[in-house]
Amino acid sequence: MSQTNKPRVAIVGFGLTGRVAALMLAEQYQLSVFERDLVATPASVGTLAAAMLAPMAESVICEQDLAEQGLHAMTLWPELLAKLDAPVFFQQQGTVIVAHQQDRGDLLSFQRRLKPLAGHQVQSLDGRGIGSLEPELAGRFHQGLYLPCEGQLDNLAFFAASLSTLKNRGVRFHEGAAAHIAHGRVNGEAFDWIIDCRGLDAKDDCPGLRGVRGEVARIYAPEVSLQRPVRLMHPRYPLYIAPKPNHEFVIGATEIESQDRGDITVRSTLELLSAAYTVHSGFAEGRVMSLRAGLRPAYKDNRPHISVTDNVIRINGLYRHGFLLAPMVVQQALQQGVL
Repeated sequence: MSQTNKPRVAIVGFGLTGRVAALMLAEQYQLSVFERDLVATPASVGTLAAAMLAPMAESVICEQDLAEQGLHAMTLWPELLAKLDAPVFFQQQGTVIVAHQQDRGDLLSFQRRLKPLAGHQVQSLDGRGIGSLEPELAGRFHQGLYLPCEGQLDNLAFFAASLSTLKNRGVRFHEGAAAHIAHGRVNGEAFDWIIDCRGLDAKDDCPGLRGVRGEVARIYAPEVSLQRPVRLMHPRYPLYIAPKPNHEFVIGATEIESQDRGDITVRSTLELLSAAYTVHSGFAEGRVMSLRAGLRPAYKDNRPHISVTDNVIRINGLYRHGFLLAPMVVQQALQQGVL
């Protein structure tokens, strides 16, 4: 089928879910993407994310079915990344969780709250076990957990590769201005289907949608080598460190019920960096590449919501589970819309 004979689909919002939807649809549909920001310099909260694929760790704060969906969504990521014209770092080597001796109670509480996932078991670690998985943490910690089913990918590489791939596939981009969905049209232009992936920008059309603030640091630390994401149990700010290629690390911890889109706070910066230093002293000689804050779109139940009204499919509210759930949620939305 020629490009002009394909059904016409508009994707409004080119963050994580918009990109996933576009990659899933590019071969069978004539796509137009509408994005408020410039697509080459995205401001999406997805560019802040650690992009950890952590269904077992996240099961502590989400329902059983969402954790199971996350486990299934991990199998979809390799298929999605295979559509790209450039490679994107992706691995499934599990997650290591560590705790200082005084925080043993928090570690045990976390372990008790992990929900069972069929075929996957948490493993308790002593100092030797931690060192065998992460040699540079040997002697630093003597208690921890290993969640072998988990993984991660490079979010910035995915954003760059998805843009270049979709441009190569002939996708039309309308950028730098807000798009308006009304009467089954986008900015007055008719489409067979419209997929609304605007996140918080869709707040006026999505009652109950709120922002949950997250703050992260991206560090270049050549003296640190970690093979997989590491989480540090702490009573005030449980930390995660997600390694990326070339000794880059995304460090985060905060989750704040706030609509504030302002810059990262001094308090959060100090907590993130000092906690990272307690995990590995090599972070002291690292270079701060960025300190950023953003708002994750979420509903009161912290679950993703899909709605289909006429020819408009809305996908929103992925909360802190964006990279974990996006392929599964988008697939479900497209099936509901019969795309």
